[in-house]
Formats: sequence, C-alpha cells, structure tokens
Amino acid sequence: MREGRCSGKLRIFDSLQKLVNERSLCVPFENGDIGMDIMAAAKKNVAMKPFKMPLLLVVSAALSSSLFGGTVAPSSYPTIGTIAKYDKRLDKLIDPSAKVEVIASGFVWTEGPAWNREGGFLLFSDIPRNVVMKWSPDEGVSEYMSPAGYTGVVDYGAEPGSNGLVFDSMGRLTLCEHGDRRIAVVTKDGGKMTLADNYRGKRFNSPNDLTYHSNGNLYFTDPIYGLPERQDDSRRELDFCGVYLRRTDGEVVLLTKDFTRPNGIALSPDEKTLYVAQSDTAAPIWRSYPVRNDGTLGKGTVFYDATKQKQAGGVGNPDGMKVDSQGNLWATGPGGLYIFSPEGDLLGRLETGEHASNCAWGDDGSTLYITIDMYVCRIRTKAKGVGF
Repeated sequence: MREGRCSGKLRIFDSLQKLVNERSLCVPFENGDIGMDIMAAAKKNVAMKPFKMPLLLVVSAALSSSLFGGTVAPSSYPTIGTIAKYDKRLDKLIDPSAKVEVIASGFVWTEGPAWNREGGFLLFSDIPRNVVMKWSPDEGVSEYMSPAGYTGVVDYGAEPGSNGLVFDSMGRLTLCEHGDRRIAVVTKDGGKMTLADNYRGKRFNSPNDLTYHSNGNLYFTDPIYGLPERQDDSRRELDFCGVYLRRTDGEVVLLTKDFTRPNGIALSPDEKTLYVAQSDTAAPIWRSYPVRNDGTLGKGTVFYDATKQKQAGGVGNPDGMKVDSQGNLWATGPGGLYIFSPEGDLLGRLETGEHASNCAWGDDGSTLYITIDMYVCRIRTKAKGVGF
C-alpha cells in the first residue's frame, strides 16, 4: 500500500479482509495497491493473496453475490505451485492434474498441522503469534488456543509459540512448545499437562516436532529455533540438539545427538524405521534409523541428501513430514514438498514457490494438508495416510 491513499477503502478493506479470512478466502490487490474497488473485484471473481506479492496465485476462487451480506461461498480455492515428476511411480500417488489449493492465508509463519478425525477440522500453529488456529470446511478459520507455546510474562523472541502438533490415541492434542520448552498435552478437562520438559534435569532447547508410536511412546526433536538467541542464548542448558524418546512411564531417553538441527520426525507404517529431518543449510538431509524392540535406535543412514536442490536455490530446508500407508515419505524441504519411495527414491516434488514447513493427512486420509509460510494449503492424492 502507498501511504496517504484510499483511507476510506482501507477501512472497508480491513473489514472485508477479516470476513474473508474467517471464510478462508483471499482479498484482491490491483498491482499491489489497496485502491482497487472491492465491489468491482467481487464482480470479477478475483482473489489474490493478501500480504506478499512475489508468488503468483493461480486463481479460480469465486465470491458469491451475497458477499457483503455476511456469507462467502467459494466454488473453489486459489492454487499455487506445480508438480514436478521424476519417476512414473508418482502417478499412482498424485493425479497429474491435482492442484495445491490455498485454503487459508494471512498468517505469519504456519507450522505443525494436525487433523482431528472426530471433529473433522485442522489445527495448526502460527508460531510468532503464539496461537493454535483451527480450520474447518464449514466454518473457515478461527482461533483455537492462545497462548499456545509460551505462558511467560517477558518477551521471548520471534518464535515463542507452539510448533509441531499431533493428536494422541485418546484424541488429546499434544504440542511442542517453544517458549515453555516442553512437550505438553491438553487434557479432556481443558488444562495442560507437561509430558516432558528436561533431560537429566536440564531444560530442553525448544521441542520442534513429534510422532507417537502405537504403544504410546513419543518421539520428538529438540533444536534451538525457539530460543530467542538460538544457539547463543544464555538460557540454553543443553549443549547439543537431541532426538528423544519419551516412554509411557515418563522416562526420557536420548536417542541421538548426531544432528546439528533435528527437525521433522516420522515413523514408517510398520514402526520399524524412524525418519528424522535435519534443517541445516550446510547439510540438508533426511536420515533413517532402525527401531529396536525397546524403542531405541540402531545405526542411522542418510535417506536422502538435498544439498543439490538447496544449492540450486530451493527455499527452506528439510522440515516436517508424514508417511502414507504404503511407506512413501512426504517431506517438506528445499523448494517444496518431496515424495520419496520407501527406498529413498525421489518420485516427485510439489514446487510451492514458498517455504513449506510441515504436512498432515486429513479428511478421509487422502488429502495432504501443508503449511507453507503464511498459507495453509491442501492437495488431493491417491495415497492414504497411516491410520486412516
């Protein structure tokens, strides 16, 4: 927006922006200027993303004629990115005509999507704003929990909120909390209960992502991204970034500290392999580990090295990921979201054009929800997530 112009339209735009964000749509700009006539835009059935212009949204969103009467009925959503196929096996997982749909926008930095099967809605973290947001097909976007990851009274830097989210076998929301430096679960009565906040008496750095084993054990990563000064923060108590196992009896086991920046984490469908992403620009890799009967790990190997894609300018690093029922790994990384075979072959990539951070299966298990910078997106697939 250019200063000094369209103050009346700005007030209208702010009100409209609030309305359409609640309904998961985006408001148009004209050449980056707020001065576009809103009613004219509605008549043109135009929708563009609200805050950043470099990425072109391929638009197919239509606004209903009752837009200003309080209802917004999209016939479809804006789409972004392209699908790059490197192996014909990708055709069994994604239709070539599938699109990455932007179902909600206007956030600061989205992460940790988790689908609630009982309620039919998606939760995700907006880390800088210290909130967990909710999206449902019928109601759009609303605030679900605030504060979400930091409950202190002093400033705690740029990323104080929750990060990875997952529902346990009882349907309880489990959170990685940056600011409070713990893994917590929201009980059915509404209060939070700490599951783990230290290793041998020393506080975690900032738990990042997590996944449950079917026996109730919890695997999680602990890099330094949530500390206000990161690796140089004076509040840091551990001199490494670990990958941990939290047993059902509360014991916390350090599995490995070989990672400089451990991040996303996932189990194979048979729970015999653990995948861990490293979001280090100098070594953007995924590792796989055999899982022993006691839950600890055997010797790990490099599952995939994305150095080439990173050096080619791919935005982001290996981050959150999920596995489908056939063992394929869907993993965010440099330039978008990668689809790997169980053997580590790169089948394809969703080239999103923005920093993809995490993903989660939802709906009937064939929809992949993806957090991408300021967006929440989805793509329909032919695969099924584990557990659906």
